[in-house]
Amino acid sequence: MRRLLSTLALVSLSTIGLAGCSANADCVANEGDASKAVKVEGDFGVKPTVTFDKGLTVSETQRTVVIPGSGEAVKSGSSIKMDYTLYNATTGELIETSAYTPGQEVSYPVDAAATQFVGLAKTLVCSNVGTRVVGVIPNAEGFADQASAAGLGASDVLLFVVDVEAVVPEPLAEATGTPVDPVAGFPEVTFADGKPTVTIPTGAVPTKYAIETLIQGDGDVIADGASVTVNYHGVNWNTGEVFDSSFDRGAPATFSTSGVIQGFHDAIVGQKIGSRVVVIIPSDLGYGDAGSGDKIKGGDTLVFVIDILGLG
Repeated sequence: MRRLLSTLALVSLSTIGLAGCSANADCVANEGDASKAVKVEGDFGVKPTVTFDKGLTVSETQRTVVIPGSGEAVKSGSSIKMDYTLYNATTGELIETSAYTPGQEVSYPVDAAATQFVGLAKTLVCSNVGTRVVGVIPNAEGFADQASAAGLGASDVLLFVVDVEAVVPEPLAEATGTPVDPVAGFPEVTFADGKPTVTIPTGAVPTKYAIETLIQGDGDVIADGASVTVNYHGVNWNTGEVFDSSFDRGAPATFSTSGVIQGFHDAIVGQKIGSRVVVIIPSDLGYGDAGSGDKIKGGDTLVFVIDILGLG
């Protein structure tokens, strides 16, 4: 998933026919000969042994539950944590597999308006946490016209075996918890209409990493490597200029903690959901001597205000 699916542009599902789907029987793919022909062995949460005859063909997604779950139901619009094994059902080739390691589950948004694979959404919707499910997906409900970019033939069929590990709670609208007094020497942060303003203090530009908490949340702790949803506001301490702000864009951002600069990573890993933090990031934990774009020069120190809203 990380290597193959995430490298491609999103497919518009409204043109494929699942837009507006809700969690009911209309959203569930039917069981069929192809999905029933897949033999899956092994315990839930452990990499399965999958046996099937290559050359499976389907005209629409087929779905078979191997291990039924009893946890929360997956709906269109849910974000889930899952482990998966993905095959090319036409050639029999194993394409890729997730880690099947606690804490390294794959985040996936089962959203009819934004999910890349309508077939994968059909496979997952109405499953419950604890379910292991097989989805046999035709290319029209998989990569479609992006199949060649994924190294697949235009008529190749996909076979997913998915373990639904968790449904991720909806992210918070804003930081929520216990207010904490600001730390001396940090920039002043004020909010108006839900957007922050950062006032840089006078004096020497700091060259050491530092962090303060303005709101102490009481949610789950962010683990290293987790996918998180945050609102953030970035200011260049050297110039006082805002260089990036999801607050200003009006929508939070979701990304892996392993996909950001080290100082931002260090600011959110170990924090609790609901927290608001301010972090000072020197260049060696930021963009180094190279800088980034027109607004961050080499050696510049950065300041971020970060609301930690949830898991992605």
